[in-house]
Amino acid sequence: MSQKSISTKSIIHVDSLNSGYANSHVLFGVDFEAKEKEITVIVGPNGSGKSTLLKSIFGLCTVYSGKITFGGITITGLAPHQVARKKIAYLPQINNVFSNLTIKENLSMASYTLDSKQISQRLPEIFETFPILKKFEKKKADTLSGGERQMLAMGMALIRQPKVMLFDEPTASLSPKLADEVLSKIKQIRDEFGITVILVEQNVKRALNLGDFVYLFANGKHVFKGKPDDLLAHPELSKLYLGIS
Repeated sequence: MSQKSISTKSIIHVDSLNSGYANSHVLFGVDFEAKEKEITVIVGPNGSGKSTLLKSIFGLCTVYSGKITFGGITITGLAPHQVARKKIAYLPQINNVFSNLTIKENLSMASYTLDSKQISQRLPEIFETFPILKKFEKKKADTLSGGERQMLAMGMALIRQPKVMLFDEPTASLSPKLADEVLSKIKQIRDEFGITVILVEQNVKRALNLGDFVYLFANGKHVFKGKPDDLLAHPELSKLYLGIS
């Protein structure tokens, strides 16, 4: 379990959210908050609405009703590029890098809002955090392993100095070793840069070990919220929804 519970201030707050896609209603009256500089984990069965919550925050879903705020400012209904300008980064599970570009070109594309001085300051920080990106900076993204692509996606988000990072199943299809490396980097990002993390993760045990706070989703709403240890203390919930006995 992460021991670093740094702040009690809520930075993302979701109130009575109903959202979905076109005619598909996915989330039903969801209340959610992520505290500043903490790792908030969202777990639950497939189709429970975990990813839809992230997409709702980032403006990729239709919000039927409810309210989403960031630092007290309403962001409900904003387009993704407007949400990104608020210093919120969203990392989808796939299609999160430009496959035909090199690592360095991807980072340059991601830093289009920065001036040359800012880029010269930020790029060494990214390479220090992700040495593998420096090592392979001239390689095209489509030649990278799954873990390396996730590192690149994180670097592209981090170069814009976000305050919140939304991760949608970053370890999907990765080997256990690579999954551990990716999750370790997510923790490093929080610890070193003070970034708030909201993480949807398929590997429940790894996620609970990483998180400061956890939400368990089922059927479009949360059925539990609390500390990871408290969820594990509810064997009926863990077994029914997560397959942990």
